[in-house]
Amino acid sequence: MTTSELFKSPNQNRYFEDYVEGDIHTFGSVVVDEAEIIEFARRYDPQVFHVDVDKAMDSIYGGLIASGWHTASIMMSLLAPYYLSDVSSLGSPGLNDLRWRAPVRPGDTLSVRVTISETRLSASKPDRGIVNAFMEALNQHGDVVMDFSVTNLWRAEIRNKSKPGDHGLTEWLRVQPFLDFYGINAMSWACVPVSKPVASLLPG
Repeated sequence: MTTSELFKSPNQNRYFEDYVEGDIHTFGSVVVDEAEIIEFARRYDPQVFHVDVDKAMDSIYGGLIASGWHTASIMMSLLAPYYLSDVSSLGSPGLNDLRWRAPVRPGDTLSVRVTISETRLSASKPDRGIVNAFMEALNQHGDVVMDFSVTNLWRAEIRNKSKPGDHGLTEWLRVQPFLDFYGINAMSWACVPVSKPVASLLPG
């Protein structure tokens, strides 16, 4: 399965290596229901243009609109299966520059577009990586209704198999303190399997 195909169907086993800088993924489809707009808003955002159809007609929006937090929740319902991964997602330290660009109305159909802007392995924990992305919610007309930038953390999958006689990642993790002691840049060794003769120099 190619990297792009991993984002076309839900609940795939994705790892850090599958999030490629510059890739754009569009996925999902949710029809926004009027009753759900009102139910969500009554519980979490009881502003008149979210909860009262008649009074919303007299608002600046000219009708009922979804809470921005409802839109965010719909977006998250698509991100969880199509972008995140049960086997590797380690959460997020936060997002930036959240904007609600256009009202979301009953009957709108929302999808998500993700642009991966930066990826890098963690310098301190080479078994995981950091992915920065720009995320947009789109309506059926292709208009952006919400966007933000976000950082996510992922487990890395070691796909470079060790050659016969090598010990791969397990031995590399044993070598890391050795590299630190001699001031060697550990990241330059991150994807290099450690041969048995080098590993045999280490205690234990």
